[in-house]
Amino acid sequence: MDASREYVQTAISTQQRGKLVVMLYDGAIKFLKIAKERLREGDFASKGIYIGKAQDIISELNNSLNSEAGPEIAHDLRALYDFMYRHLNAANIERDETKIDDCIGLLEQLREAWEQVAYGAADAADDGPRNVSYSA
Repeated sequence: MDASREYVQTAISTQQRGKLVVMLYDGAIKFLKIAKERLREGDFASKGIYIGKAQDIISELNNSLNSEAGPEIAHDLRALYDFMYRHLNAANIERDETKIDDCIGLLEQLREAWEQVAYGAADAADDGPRNVSYSA
């Protein structure tokens, strides 16, 4: 495979993975905002369900970390994901909106960073070589 083709394929792969991660963050944030609404309404069962959905996404993000590709960042992200998971457990038990907000804030920061990765890769692919043919 020539270098320009490999470059473009790597950029596309990174972009696709980055977009998926951004979508997962979006989902977790959405579920936590719904959980807050349910908490305010006194619908504690639904609040717990939506916190659980956000925790499922956080677990999936945690389980998909690639420690070999970037051990330091994987370690830091794992610590954040573990913290958020435990913090959401406490938020659920204590019915604590502040703890939910803490996790939403962290997720929003991580989402923003991943969005830069995903769309930065798209920009790099756009700036990459033109006239590259792709054959199946």
